[in-house]
Amino acid sequence: MARTGFGSVSERLIETAPRIPVRDLATLRRQFPGLGPEDIADRLIAAAVKGTMTVGAGVGAAAMLPTPPTMPAELATETLGVAAIEYKLIAELHEVYGLRSAGNARERATAYLWSWTEQRGIDVLRLSTVNVALGTSMKRQMRQRLLRRTVRHAPSLTPFMIGAAVGATLNRRETRKLAGRVRRDLRELQKPWPEKEPPPAPQAGGTAELPGSPGITGPTGAPPDTEGPTGTAGPTGAS
Repeated sequence: MARTGFGSVSERLIETAPRIPVRDLATLRRQFPGLGPEDIADRLIAAAVKGTMTVGAGVGAAAMLPTPPTMPAELATETLGVAAIEYKLIAELHEVYGLRSAGNARERATAYLWSWTEQRGIDVLRLSTVNVALGTSMKRQMRQRLLRRTVRHAPSLTPFMIGAAVGATLNRRETRKLAGRVRRDLRELQKPWPEKEPPPAPQAGGTAELPGSPGITGPTGAPPDTEGPTGTAGPTGAS
């Protein structure tokens, strides 16, 4: 994929991130009753790893077809899908450890994109470490991260390799490594939960899931295991 292609993927990620539904702490506590921060974090990481493995396996398997689809397009699709799953994971880990970033949905998205790009947790008391404006420097770093991620996965998209198994394995390793680094930072900065348990949430309607990305929806949908999108897009929580 050309360098301009990675710029396009990063712009799509920046545009989509504020609309990716993120469960707030109250919602997560309702959905995982009786579990503490570490147990919930384990569940979130396991679900994200499963999701990125599914995306990687799908693209890897496509490369094994007698007439493979256009690989740059498949690479862009995989990269954006994996980034969206990992973004959601990072945002919800910050919620679990009591370190929700301040601001509106777009400002929080900027902070969590910084966390994804740098593979670091956010110190909410020192937000000056985050380039709030999503300026040229951060966009360049994001493109470089997307490039490194895709180059590592390129061998899985050749018919001469194992395809689906390689794509799934690479994504599992990368997602676990990212989660481990961010989680270490968040543990050091962790804030205690409010003592009061959140009340049960009302039932809501159906959801729409992004094909190939389990648990991650498109710009207007909600994750299948939540009551609806959070923040400004829905009634049950904040992003």
